[in-house]
Amino acid sequence: MKDFLKYTLATIVGILVLSVVITVIGIGSLAGVVASSETETKVRENSVFHLKLQGTVHERCTDNPILQFLSQDEQAEVGLEDILASLTKAAENNRIKGLFLEAKGLSASPATIIAIRDAVKKFKESGKFVYAYGDSYTQGDYIISSTADKVILNPQGALDWHGLASQSIFFKDAMEQFGVKMQIFKVGTYKSAVEPFTETKMSDANREQVTAYLSSIWNNMVKAVSEARGIDEATLNAYADEYLLFNTAEDVVAKGMADTLLYMDGTKALLQQAMGLGEKASVPLLTLDEVKNIRRNKPLDKSGNVIAVYYAEGNIVQQPSQTNFTGEPEIASDKVIIDLQKLRDDESVKAVVFRVNSGGGSAYASEQIWNEIVRLKEKKPVIVSMGDVAASGGYYISCAADAIVAEPTTLTGSIGIFGMIPCAEELVQKKVKLHFDGVKTNTLSDMGSLYRTMNTEESAKMQKMIEHGYQTFITRCANGRGKTTEQIDAIGQGRVWTGEAALGLGLVDVLGDIKTAEELAAEKAGISNYSLVSYPDMEAPFSTLLKKTKENYFTVRFNKTLGDFSEPFHYFENLGTMDMIQARLPYFFRVEM
Repeated sequence: MKDFLKYTLATIVGILVLSVVITVIGIGSLAGVVASSETETKVRENSVFHLKLQGTVHERCTDNPILQFLSQDEQAEVGLEDILASLTKAAENNRIKGLFLEAKGLSASPATIIAIRDAVKKFKESGKFVYAYGDSYTQGDYIISSTADKVILNPQGALDWHGLASQSIFFKDAMEQFGVKMQIFKVGTYKSAVEPFTETKMSDANREQVTAYLSSIWNNMVKAVSEARGIDEATLNAYADEYLLFNTAEDVVAKGMADTLLYMDGTKALLQQAMGLGEKASVPLLTLDEVKNIRRNKPLDKSGNVIAVYYAEGNIVQQPSQTNFTGEPEIASDKVIIDLQKLRDDESVKAVVFRVNSGGGSAYASEQIWNEIVRLKEKKPVIVSMGDVAASGGYYISCAADAIVAEPTTLTGSIGIFGMIPCAEELVQKKVKLHFDGVKTNTLSDMGSLYRTMNTEESAKMQKMIEHGYQTFITRCANGRGKTTEQIDAIGQGRVWTGEAALGLGLVDVLGDIKTAEELAAEKAGISNYSLVSYPDMEAPFSTLLKKTKENYFTVRFNKTLGDFSEPFHYFENLGTMDMIQARLPYFFRVEM
């Protein structure tokens, strides 16, 4: 028995020691991954930037190696900021001879796709070659790749080209099955965010606006491919009507959508030829992560002038969500206000580019950010750069800027607000057979109860508050854009516009990308020498290794399993914490590429 206890104890100690060793090795390995990601890349002669078009694109991203390890089969997140900056670095670096695009299924909105496409086009203008290869091309991949000197398709591959679609999910009947209904208060003929809860199909007004902006986005995409490939727009639309995905690879080349059919090994041989190398010579391929860590050739600006680029992406809320189930970025007004105050007081910051990518959210939080932009503008120029979406609350926080720059395919406008209060009276009283009784000190003490329908007086008060909020919104827009409230109301009413249409309406000033906004900021600040600094500060990779990794991994699996139907679950999860009054786009909005 004594020997048994001795050996058992020794075994337990051995297991504990082994566990500690493995843990230390694991932490050391992860630390090594992080350290390697921060190490400056040494570029070899005759290198090629190998940009894989894959992953989900956000404005900015911080790598989480643990999440990547846990979800190796999932698409990684990638920052648009990193892609654009890396293309600029690669164009400037003399040791990098070209760009190799590999289509892998990039997940991005139309404005982001066009922004990357334009950056690739600028890279090409540096005189370096651009080749694109794909086993198959999605429409987004192809729009970017169409600018290449050669578009290469696998002999057994396919190229998708079929146009755009937009669909909404309607919950009215499903909610009625459970005895739940939404009490709606809104201003704006086109404010369609509430329709999924009140209708079973699109209203005529909503169909009109979606048709208009979807056609505008598609026309811009067709025009971009037409210019790159030399195929007229009518022919490209005819190809889309065919649904080109079902055509053979040979037919795709015959139609001029691709240049040649090669496997990957043949494509790499083509890269060797482009650089005048022999068959046995290796071509160093640099990944996005490696190019991100290349030191720029340009010397650091020593003027001390800074143009701050502040990124505001996601749903607009007052405080960061305690249960952000989606893991998506948020614009928390409490934090944004503090950050903008710091930029206002920083004498080295001569101008601010406010990068907005948001479909809106809390009307109250939007008002607070608007006020801080007004105060910031009193001390230095503020230029808004709109990303994929800057609509409703996203436009609210943009309208006070000195100038607004939008992509042609940016979705903006949607000047309108709404209130939405759920009522489960039928569920609890008729289906579950619960009964409620109580006392109150005043007439409206129990207003907004989940368990009864609002009466006429309560509904009138809610509608009046919504109308007051709308008047405030259009007043902010009128003051910011130099128009009357009547003029804003005429183009408001909740209607969504593309950047292209918004330019003609005076809702934006210039069509262009974030670089256009940066140059405009420098011009208005009266400076020619400056450094660009991005805000808010990104967390160091090591500090984010364990942060929300479990939740993010679960979210990735959940979203992949439910697909389009995951969004309603995310909405209902946060329903109880949402502000009563919202300025935002339709909840389950998407353009299907």
